[in-house]
Amino acid sequence: MQTIFETIKSIAHKIDYAIKTEDLGYCGDTNSSGEDQLKLDVKSDFIIEEAFRNVSIVKALISEEKEGVLEMHKDGKYTICYDPLDGSSLADVNLSVGSIFGIYDGEPQGSTLVASAYVVYGPRVELVIATKDGKPKHYRVINEEFTLICDISLEQKGKLNAPGGTQKNWASYHKAFIDSLFADGYRLRYSGGMVPDLHQILLKGGGLFSYPGTTDVPNGKLRQLFEVMPFALVYEQAGGQAINDKGERLLELIPSHPHDTTPCFFGSNEEIDKLTKAYQEAR
Repeated sequence: MQTIFETIKSIAHKIDYAIKTEDLGYCGDTNSSGEDQLKLDVKSDFIIEEAFRNVSIVKALISEEKEGVLEMHKDGKYTICYDPLDGSSLADVNLSVGSIFGIYDGEPQGSTLVASAYVVYGPRVELVIATKDGKPKHYRVINEEFTLICDISLEQKGKLNAPGGTQKNWASYHKAFIDSLFADGYRLRYSGGMVPDLHQILLKGGGLFSYPGTTDVPNGKLRQLFEVMPFALVYEQAGGQAINDKGERLLELIPSHPHDTTPCFFGSNEEIDKLTKAYQEAR
């Protein structure tokens, strides 16, 4: 497993360099979800694929940018599901973006996720690694090396509110709940990038990130294997919760397709408990 983490560190340096030096425009193609691909998406995907070709314990790769499974090593143990550059459309305005990795031992689903990692490319390059053995580890690049900064723990109650999705398409009960958080003094923190927003909540002690089902996207927008489950492990290991709109743990979901999506909510315990109650009362 440590070999995978070291490979992710080398990938992070290469993607960070690409963000700083390469063309930020669209390449004219779409990914498996029908979204327009930026040249940085394609480049980042290539960097990750090439890096894991030399890691024999990796059985297969499943990318947000590709359809299907890419077999790597027949005798490998782990399948890595990844979003090569989450929030890539923010790069041209110089906002933080990130890479997300879920490491699965067996058929990819919540119960087989054994570790996850994400990288933040911003004013500083940072890495968070989560396993089931303890608190998530927070690293930062200092003098070209990833240096351990601290373990991450969420408070029982936070102060930040990051509500995703187009507001005019929210359910009325979801809007009422989000408004209630603002009425209680929560601060709006939403960049449009999953990685920087969830990272901020983690490092600031807590709060809520929500991406509900909406009238235009009833099953949510965020993908279970590449985005949702890796962050669910981070949040649970940090002492928080990660659930869907039915109150189910995201790590109990079983996708029927590699690109399945789900409504998702990540946060410290008080915010998730309040959300669960509000949804139950509305239904």
